[in-house]
Amino acid sequence: MARLLHVVGSPRGERSASVEVAEAYIAAYQGRHPGAAIDTLDLWREPLPEFDRPALEAKYAGLAGVERSAEQNRAWDGIRALAQRFHDADVVVFSIPMWNFGIPYKLKHLIDYISQKDVLFRFDASGFEGMLKGKKAIVVCARGISYATGTSTPEAEYDFQKAFMLLWLRFIGITDAETIVVEQTLMGPDADRQARQQGIERARALAQG
Repeated sequence: MARLLHVVGSPRGERSASVEVAEAYIAAYQGRHPGAAIDTLDLWREPLPEFDRPALEAKYAGLAGVERSAEQNRAWDGIRALAQRFHDADVVVFSIPMWNFGIPYKLKHLIDYISQKDVLFRFDASGFEGMLKGKKAIVVCARGISYATGTSTPEAEYDFQKAFMLLWLRFIGITDAETIVVEQTLMGPDADRQARQQGIERARALAQG
């Protein structure tokens, strides 16, 4: 059975452009894969554990190859349990608004928490190896204005949203990643509707691939 994980990075719920487009992809995906299991990780509804001192000590114990304490094991078990949802998924869909040219802090929290050696990646003297090979990602990026080349905010200089997500996905082994950019959502209702509709159409097309 196909499994899809939806990581919700926007707190706006049904008003969110990124969520609306992501849900269009998910609906089309379900149409193509009847019975697909959908796991929703809403970062604004599901409390994320802190990457605190026990978690950090558990990390360094693992790196040093020494036995973890009971407290450290509990912290590490939490990290592995949350990361397992990514391992279990065939497709990971992200709905992400742009905040201050980057991603919301809740999503960064998740990434910092689960991006651990022998959890999402491995490394040795030759470099890093991601552990999520063979999976697909759909990254929906919503932005209030245009970041096209030639504007005062060209993507090459201002985008720490899509660029960061694609880098992180490659790092953990997901090289099959598609992006859907929904821009100018703050440029009035007509521009907002048009951007959402274009995003929805692309989402539906990608789900058929």
